[in-house]
Amino acid sequence: MQGLVIKNTGSWYVVRTDDGQLFECKVKGNFRLRGIRSTNPVAVGDQVHIIPGEDGVTALIDDIGERRNYIIRRASNLSKQSHIIAANIDQAVLMVTVSHPETSTTFIDRFLASAEAYRIPVLLLFNKTDLYNEDEQEQLDALTALYQGIGYPCLRLSAKKGFGIDDVRQQLEHKTSLLSGNSGVGKSTLLNALVPNADVKTAELSMAHDAGMHTTTFSQMFFLPSGGGLIDTPGIRGFGTFDMEREEVSHYFREIFQTGRMCRFGNCTHTHEPGCAVLKALEDGGIAPSRYTSYLSMLDDHDEDKYRRGHGG
Repeated sequence: MQGLVIKNTGSWYVVRTDDGQLFECKVKGNFRLRGIRSTNPVAVGDQVHIIPGEDGVTALIDDIGERRNYIIRRASNLSKQSHIIAANIDQAVLMVTVSHPETSTTFIDRFLASAEAYRIPVLLLFNKTDLYNEDEQEQLDALTALYQGIGYPCLRLSAKKGFGIDDVRQQLEHKTSLLSGNSGVGKSTLLNALVPNADVKTAELSMAHDAGMHTTTFSQMFFLPSGGGLIDTPGIRGFGTFDMEREEVSHYFREIFQTGRMCRFGNCTHTHEPGCAVLKALEDGGIAPSRYTSYLSMLDDHDEDKYRRGHGG
């Protein structure tokens, strides 16, 4: 029986079959994915084959379909391993706020670079626009101009007031999207606006027998009434240079990569070399200082832990 993984608690998976049934699933035996050292062999968004149990509620996952893509972060317990956040996604949606709380540009840029590394398009949502004063509104204008100039679509909204929700809904239609953002930016408010009674569909699966569930964060897919799926994630700690070589970092900053093609040296790090086109563009205002600062932070980021504090979702 074929199905889609719609929830992951760390030890149990909820699979929705093609005919709409829900099963609580374990992974069969020592089944593990080839080639990926991961703490979770199966992720939300995976297409899987299951063997239903006699009780009609539980099942075993015994095979996983080929993935179009996936996005990972460093595992919280084993630094050598990864944790797959989601698979087979069409776009990543990053929700940010200029204030209440402030989302740092470094955080935004690390997310964008990670998505670039996995070739996943990103949509930036600037939320809480109804709360901004004049200075914050100017900052919002500057940020949207910056990221749209690089090629990232930006939408403004107030999830709480309902402004801009229709525009967001239109961008999500018939796509599988990953929703991320810092704590407090309004992800839950947006989710409730887009998916009425969001928790009802899986609430019937109590998972009461899973003793570890209450200490586990999990990802979950919600289905949009207009078509498409939205994967809510517990947080995006550990994004960045994990699974990324130092010399590759510049490839994932679009404007730095493009400008870097004109550097005198092919292996230019854009930090000190003579004839560096990136440093020249930075001096001339062609590359934003905030983007270059984020690039340097990832280049020198050997201690990932400094970016893993305070970025829950």
